[in-house]
Amino acid sequence: MTRSQILNDGGVAPDDPAGDTPTNQEPLAPALAVNVRLHVNGAQHAVHVSARVTLLDWLRDDLRLTGTKKGCNEGACGACTVLVNGRRMNSCLMLVAQCDGSEVTTIEGLAGPDGHLHPVQQAFIDCDAFQCGYCTPGQVLSAVACIQEGHTRSPEEVREWMSGNLCRCSAYPQITSAVLAAAEGKV
Repeated sequence: MTRSQILNDGGVAPDDPAGDTPTNQEPLAPALAVNVRLHVNGAQHAVHVSARVTLLDWLRDDLRLTGTKKGCNEGACGACTVLVNGRRMNSCLMLVAQCDGSEVTTIEGLAGPDGHLHPVQQAFIDCDAFQCGYCTPGQVLSAVACIQEGHTRSPEEVREWMSGNLCRCSAYPQITSAVLAAAEGKV
């Protein structure tokens, strides 16, 4: 059972977070649901979803776009970074309901329709800017935004503006090189 399914089913009694103690209380009322229209990677979606479902869970569980990773689920690691209307967002902290009318881009939607890689994706490959790869989707999308925002005047500036994305393998020098290479059009 996914987190979204639990939330959609109304959760468990507040005094029994594990849900394993019998109780005489009525089950919690189902979560309030909302209608949301948004575009994800260019495709329009009109959904009826629980108001409590995060964008991360909806992307992964409902759309099966698993490139967006669940890391800390607290907004601290950046593994879940997506672009919402061109701005980088931690999808674990954003509700689907907040995305009404928005354009969401995940790592799956970054390459061209012909499969040609985005320049940032190619720069990550050329600069060997990943090891285990878990953080790479969030790093790439954050790098796209970093370049669009104009924060690529120096390696120090890139590191500062990419600091919301953690790499547990410590590929930071290669990530910085990749962002600078893509920004300078060297891919």
